[in-house]
Amino acid sequence: MLGKNYADNIAYKYKKNLEEKPAKYVEKKYKEVVKDVKALATALLDMGFKGKRVALIGENRYEWVLSYLAVTCGGMIIAPLDKALPDKEITSLIKRSEVDAVIYEKKHEELFEKLKDNPEINLNTLICIDKKDEENEAISFGELLEKGRKLIKEKNKLYDYITLNNDEMSIMLFTSGTTSAAKIVMLSQNNILSNLYAYQTHFKIRQDDTLLSFLPIHHTFECSITILYGFYSGATIAFCDGLRYIQSNLKEYEVSIFVAVPLVLETMYKKITKAIADQGKTKLINNLTKISNALLKIHIDIRKIVFKQIIDNFGGKLRMVLYGAASLDKDTIIGLNNFGINSIQGYGLTETSPVLTAEAENKHKPGSIGYPLDNVEIKIDNPDKEGIGEILAKGPNIMLGYYNDEKKTKEAFKDGWFRTGDFGYKDEEGFIFITGRKNDIIVLRNGKNVYPQELEFLISKLDYVAECMVFARNESNTDTLLMAKIVYNKEVMEKDYPDTKKEDYEKIIWKDIKEINKTLPTFKHIKKIIVTDEPMIKTTTQKVKRNEEIKKTEKELQKIGK
Repeated sequence: MLGKNYADNIAYKYKKNLEEKPAKYVEKKYKEVVKDVKALATALLDMGFKGKRVALIGENRYEWVLSYLAVTCGGMIIAPLDKALPDKEITSLIKRSEVDAVIYEKKHEELFEKLKDNPEINLNTLICIDKKDEENEAISFGELLEKGRKLIKEKNKLYDYITLNNDEMSIMLFTSGTTSAAKIVMLSQNNILSNLYAYQTHFKIRQDDTLLSFLPIHHTFECSITILYGFYSGATIAFCDGLRYIQSNLKEYEVSIFVAVPLVLETMYKKITKAIADQGKTKLINNLTKISNALLKIHIDIRKIVFKQIIDNFGGKLRMVLYGAASLDKDTIIGLNNFGINSIQGYGLTETSPVLTAEAENKHKPGSIGYPLDNVEIKIDNPDKEGIGEILAKGPNIMLGYYNDEKKTKEAFKDGWFRTGDFGYKDEEGFIFITGRKNDIIVLRNGKNVYPQELEFLISKLDYVAECMVFARNESNTDTLLMAKIVYNKEVMEKDYPDTKKEDYEKIIWKDIKEINKTLPTFKHIKKIIVTDEPMIKTTTQKVKRNEEIKKTEKELQKIGK
């Protein structure tokens, strides 16, 4: 994977100590990373771990990446875990995946010590990234790395003689479980690498690029694009100090490619456009946009010059944003592109390693999820009159199946095609548009289908909306109505409506919802709203857990007698 051309490039950059001021940075060159991977893999192989399963849990950090690469390149099987899961779910996944060892941070120590002593769980070895004492049985990550270096000096060749079967299970991933219990997805080296190679025809990461790793690192989107594709391309990956520091990290690390989720991008974009409006410069920016877009048609790009002050809010170097997990507000897409920041939507699932479709650097269609990667086939199954049907996929990136679950594996495929569970349509140019999840579609009593994401997209365009969810509620035996739960941004509401009491916010929001209803056919009208400033229940990739949120909302409505 390592190219000779960038052995001396900086692969990873991060702060040695987040509390230390001024900050001291650690920089790891590619040639150092390769040596560390070999050392850690050698130590694990010397312990007899060839072919065994290793769970991995922790923050976005160098040791996590090193562990992932050492295990997968060393002929072992990696099982990345979500660090935000409660102990009960971690316990269940450790048991179900039958891992032999776990690499973890000190904050998880108590849980894994208990699991190691549990006779029902096959966890034999604990490796603690942060261990600095001899108080427990865990192996020190640092000492294990040193052991590997020593073994290599002593001419240990275990790592050199490893042969990988690219079609066998190499990675065990756990679905986020937004609608049901997590499934264990089995992926091979070929699944991941075929997907990685296909990215290059849609978007390029260059050796001089810097990426910021802040999305949950266990998730395939972050791991595949930021970590693996970034490494493959010889770029620098900087580790974020935390969600609160995204904007400052973009600046200090001079990030040029930002892999994000829509919620983060929309929040940042709304702040910038709000600041422009407050300064009375909206008209000026609109005029400059018209001029720059006209010049673009004759291949003259002045965006980086005229919008320099705006781009500086993103660090000054940002050239491309890659996003997935949900749809991005159309105004945000167009706005970022107008400022000279190329925004590219990708779409996929854990089961597809993960990307199926994406826009390209020079081929966009705002609102779509792009078009299929070169080695992926997409078809719309059993389309209705509007061309909407379930999105099915084929390709070398499709999973091997669900671990220990033949029934669900069988259900996931139809005549050899993987069923995504998403509904959508394909336009005449081959771009795919998602209308909603199969399980989220609302079927009204008159037989008409409503795709909640369509309505949520319109509501989210309101400046004060932080997030929203549209769902159905049966008010009587004959009436099914559409309801919207809207989480407003307190700062925006207080600034825009300073003389309005909090209890009157609903009237303001309801007025805007009525305006949205006027643009929709009657059967899609939102009839009731719930207004709150409390965030919704979400996965670590910021996807709303719809089923849990609806259950919670129903309980709230019952309490207040609605």
